[in-house]
Amino acid sequence: MKHLILIFALAICQLSCSKKTEVITTIENVEILNDNKAEVLYYFNNNWKVLRDKAIAKNYILSYTIEETEFSEDAPFHIKLTTIYDSKEQYENREIRFQELIKESGSLKLLNDKKPSEFRKSVSSFTIPVQE
Repeated sequence: MKHLILIFALAICQLSCSKKTEVITTIENVEILNDNKAEVLYYFNNNWKVLRDKAIAKNYILSYTIEETEFSEDAPFHIKLTTIYDSKEQYENREIRFQELIKESGSLKLLNDKKPSEFRKSVSSFTIPVQE
């Protein structure tokens, strides 16, 4: 009987350990325009970050980061925005789900009533699928 339980436990472990999950990461690099760092940080902390916190709570994304970076010729951006999805399903439904969250959140929160195009520019964005 002990052997049967041990074999059953090992079989379950094998099935769960061999299951691969696909993690998909999106990265957007943002340049701050016209020395509007305060506006950019306010915008991302009060809009982008808030949406991602809600997305985590609803299991729409796995995690996210906002990183300030050193602007250089090789990396011509100031902010790196990363969103991590723990499945292809989460990634494929991102637009619908974020639109839902945007509607729930209401209007954009802006510092000094400047429009996003006045203080930030997306330099590049890409998606990285990773098999674990």
